[in-house]
Amino acid sequence: MKRTFLASLLLSVALLASQAQAAAFDHSAWDALLKAHVVSISDGHASQVDYAGFARDRAKLKAYLDAVSAVPRSTFDAWPKPDRLAFLINTYNAWTVEYILTKYPDIKSIKDLGSLLQSPWKKKFIPLFGQTVALDDIEQGMIRAGDAYAEPRIHFAVNCASIGCPALRTEAFTGEKLTQQLDDSARNFLADHSRNRLENGKLELSSIFKWYREDFEKGWGGYKSLFQFLGDYASALGLTAADKDKLQAKALPVSFMDYDWKLNVKK
Repeated sequence: MKRTFLASLLLSVALLASQAQAAAFDHSAWDALLKAHVVSISDGHASQVDYAGFARDRAKLKAYLDAVSAVPRSTFDAWPKPDRLAFLINTYNAWTVEYILTKYPDIKSIKDLGSLLQSPWKKKFIPLFGQTVALDDIEQGMIRAGDAYAEPRIHFAVNCASIGCPALRTEAFTGEKLTQQLDDSARNFLADHSRNRLENGKLELSSIFKWYREDFEKGWGGYKSLFQFLGDYASALGLTAADKDKLQAKALPVSFMDYDWKLNVKK
């Protein structure tokens, strides 16, 4: 009996140790690169990227990407959900920077990496989980697919290297801080009045809310409508109580602004 109990105890300890190890992916290299080469602007509501600096540190970036690519699917699947989502967001953002560097400085937009026959987001060049995948495979096929994460705020976290995008954060996402980081990213984006604003009684929003409206209306995060989501972030948008009431009553006109695809490069 004692041997059986001891064996069970040792197995439990081993399993706990294995789970702790599985959850301990180190994003510190990416975090250091972001702190060194991403600059917050507009009171933290947007950011610019020093791609020349990333190019100088490309060996460090590639070392981080190699570590990401070496993660087996079984290890990834064993992580808690916040760690999995943070990993996918960081992977998307880091590979996007590397993608830009393949043509930098002779590039004005990420769209320059595409062609008439293929979107830049459809090109398969990323080694991940034993496959070669595209940026779209990560965002659409892993992050947004089904209800795996059910998190509408990911649209303020993944960065497409464009001025119209929500800011690339100056820190890596981590499972431990993910909820706070997503909320902060959402508030900063909505508070950027060059991309979301109330103008002459009309709410002018980023096209992100047009393209991905369904993600704000299918119950993710408890939201059943885009207006409900925006109401929760009314203060970031600069809406008064009266404006918020109009928004909830769908009496506030809404339009979507053109997206700025120019490279989010440091001036």
